[in-house]
Amino acid sequence: MTSKQPLPVRLTRTDQPFFPWRHFTMCFSSTPRGARLARRLAAERLEAWGIPYGSDAHDVLTLIVAELSANAVRHGHVHGRDFRLRLSAEGATLRVEVTDSRGESIPALSEPSDDLDGCRGLLLVAALTDRWGWYPCIDGPGKTVWAVLDVGLS
Repeated sequence: MTSKQPLPVRLTRTDQPFFPWRHFTMCFSSTPRGARLARRLAAERLEAWGIPYGSDAHDVLTLIVAELSANAVRHGHVHGRDFRLRLSAEGATLRVEVTDSRGESIPALSEPSDDLDGCRGLLLVAALTDRWGWYPCIDGPGKTVWAVLDVGLS
């Protein structure tokens, strides 16, 4: 007689999300349309991973993807080159990475002022995430801006 193995526990919409390890990577055109598509596909992927639309974590992560994608299009655009979005989840930690084709560093953040063009999106990313930063690409021109959000388990 064989014993039945218990079925794996499935995440319900009321449970805290826990991600054994998940990964999504895609390139998008460096246009406003590409940035919108990146945001929409990220939102769908988060829903598929158990972070429902309308939840705080979903809204924050979608906003982070939107800001970093828009920055890649506006400030990191090189004609004929795409930007790359990478989402990864491990444990209860989600990481967003956006890689563009420009190698210039990111300006130091300060309080927004009337004469400061830009950086408001990065201030928002810094305020909403647990950690963020950037690093230059080692395999060619460009840089990757990353942000990490710990969804946390109670």
